[in-house]
Amino acid sequence: MIKALLWDVDGTMAETERDGHRVAFNRAFEDFGLPWRWDVERYAELLAVTGGRERLLHDMRSRPDAPAVPAERDRLASEVHARKNACYAELIHSGRISLRDGVRALMDECRERGVRMGIATTTSKRNVDALLRAHLGPCWTHWFGALVCGEDVVGKKPDPEVYLKALRQLGLRPLEAVAIEDSPGGAAASCAAGVPVVVTRSVFFASATIEGAIAIGPGLGQRDGWRPALEGAASDRIDLDDLIAWRHGMEYTSGFG
Repeated sequence: MIKALLWDVDGTMAETERDGHRVAFNRAFEDFGLPWRWDVERYAELLAVTGGRERLLHDMRSRPDAPAVPAERDRLASEVHARKNACYAELIHSGRISLRDGVRALMDECRERGVRMGIATTTSKRNVDALLRAHLGPCWTHWFGALVCGEDVVGKKPDPEVYLKALRQLGLRPLEAVAIEDSPGGAAASCAAGVPVVVTRSVFFASATIEGAIAIGPGLGQRDGWRPALEGAASDRIDLDDLIAWRHGMEYTSGFG
């Protein structure tokens, strides 16, 4: 019933937003001599904007010390964002950012049982490479039959373009796949593409209203706290059989918030 699992990256595979991108932006601001800093509360607000460069431009529009001329603002945003990505890679290589519990186990199970995997993210290929090279090794791309990142699309989530492109790369129809997401925007993108979505809430979206998911819970590494509730299993984590059960009952279980 499930031919492929489509993975979001930031917040879903790892808590990269709080512990990676936010920290890297602050280091980049410091490197450019900018007095700007994003604390956890401000970054949570900025996550309503999809895409790191777009997030920075949004923040700059409210800062009186940011360049007033749009072209200069765009140039500075591009330069800071490039430095931020380098800082992010340094954080990954230092081992400070781990995969979330249950992520590697579910990936391994997909490979063992012949379920294909794809990546549908609006972060950059460089950032995806930094994270997955550190945790899956230099041949990590062999794990995935589809790879769609921010530079591959015009519209970022909640636009469904990343999912539509990933489905085309895999040669699958929407209902043959299941997406794993962590946020309202990601879930909306998946739903707009017609792909059933399981939401594993990240830190910044622990209490957010998320519509259209076939299941919502606190993380793939635990079985408590999921809706719909899980039956007993030999595993203490979310496994493929759980995803298949949720997919089978999706017409009865959508719309958890």
